Amino acid sequence: MLPVELDELIEKIISQKCETQNIEIKKAGKGIPEKLYDTFSGFSNQMNGGIIVFGIDEKNDFEVTGVYDAQDLQVKVTNAALQMEPVVRPFFTVTNYKGAIVVSAEIPECSSDEKPCFYKPAGRIRGSYVRVGDADLPMSEYEVYSYEVYKKKIRDELRTVDRSNKEDLNKDVLVTYFSKLKLEKPHLSKLDEDKILQLQGITSNEKPTIAGLMLACDYPQAFCPQLGITAMVVDGTEIGTVGKSGERFIDSKRFEGAIPDMLEGALAFVNRNMKRSVIIDNAGKRADKTEYPIIAVREIILNALIHRDYSIYTEDLPIRVIMYSDRLVVENPGGLYGRLTVNDLGKEPADTRNPFIAGNLEIMIDTENRFSGIPTICEEMKKSGLEPPLFESERGRFSVTLYNSNHNEKNFCSNEGSGMLQEEILNYCQRPRTKDEIAEMLNIKSSYYVVTKYINPLIDEGKLMLTIPEKPKSKYQKYFSGLQSKS
Repeated sequence: MLPVELDELIEKIISQKCETQNIEIKKAGKGIPEKLYDTFSGFSNQMNGGIIVFGIDEKNDFEVTGVYDAQDLQVKVTNAALQMEPVVRPFFTVTNYKGAIVVSAEIPECSSDEKPCFYKPAGRIRGSYVRVGDADLPMSEYEVYSYEVYKKKIRDELRTVDRSNKEDLNKDVLVTYFSKLKLEKPHLSKLDEDKILQLQGITSNEKPTIAGLMLACDYPQAFCPQLGITAMVVDGTEIGTVGKSGERFIDSKRFEGAIPDMLEGALAFVNRNMKRSVIIDNAGKRADKTEYPIIAVREIILNALIHRDYSIYTEDLPIRVIMYSDRLVVENPGGLYGRLTVNDLGKEPADTRNPFIAGNLEIMIDTENRFSGIPTICEEMKKSGLEPPLFESERGRFSVTLYNSNHNEKNFCSNEGSGMLQEEILNYCQRPRTKDEIAEMLNIKSSYYVVTKYINPLIDEGKLMLTIPEKPKSKYQKYFSGLQSKS
């Protein structure tokens, strides 16, 4: 960051009088704080990292007091960062703000295959932190495990359940499976059936795996009771809202069975509870329009079933489908898996947490295993004239939100409102801004939504420029309007 940008950040901190998800404030009037490793870890482990600002006294109404010695502070902060694994490399900026020397240290996000970043003297479990709001909290054992499972390619879908045996697999399902296998994978189908089941991850050492139970057992919940779906309809925009007759839920149901059974049941539940409108086209033909595109709903529920975490840490947590008055939310245990971030979804091939479940469903119920789910969801919402889906991944949970036509956040559905927001963005971007800064300025939670709805159209119209045009997906990308300088 440039000194002038640090000046702007200081003004913002003084105005807001608080720390944020990506801003940490330290006084540093007599030396560097003794404890920095938790913030190093928290910022390194979150998307886009964060910034530590030294020289502001949070406890004294955010007064800018300045640091004791800018040069010595940088040396000591750098030395402290060497105690992290992987090593943190802060980027420093120094400014003279109204006579007080303030120093910022930008902490970059470390790569996915190196996470979690942790404090070496404390070890990986006790020294790993996650940023939550303005606090750095110790990672849970599961959060640390969620990184290890990717790096070590641990396949929780292949673990076996002691009480189960091969007789728990539905023979009719397996007969149909082998029949389809002959068409889809003729070379594999020539092998012995027991060998096929083992190679396909359905059994291991003559016992069904979690994948096998979820695909071919009539009632896998007999072994893992919570590996199901809970669905509910809420009379309002938040859980806890009570209906006219005092009911907490207008409708609620639990779906169990194998994955194909749960998919069919949950899809029917949403379809039954969706509102419908009648559309008459120019030719006078009548057609029903559902509240949400059913193809998008199917993809979301299917993705939750395929990509949820099947480890022992989450086997007591079901998938949840919640229908509010203004939106549909599907959430599953297990955050985003692998190297991709939320902003990369649909643009890059994703790492697959459960490749055996995904591959076998492609044979059993003709699902696509071509990384087309997210683009399909986005396209179906666009064709229905609805807002882009909202994807969120945090602390071991992944969720997708579909907003219906009742949702009207800051006149998003209004062309006039959209135009006003575009003008706000162009004025704000007279100096280069990141997508997160633009989203925060608009008071919109999802930077993905802002990029899709506003930034990309402005780029296409030539009204917004990229500071790094050769790398449009760079996490350091900023946007500026008109012919403003990139500096």
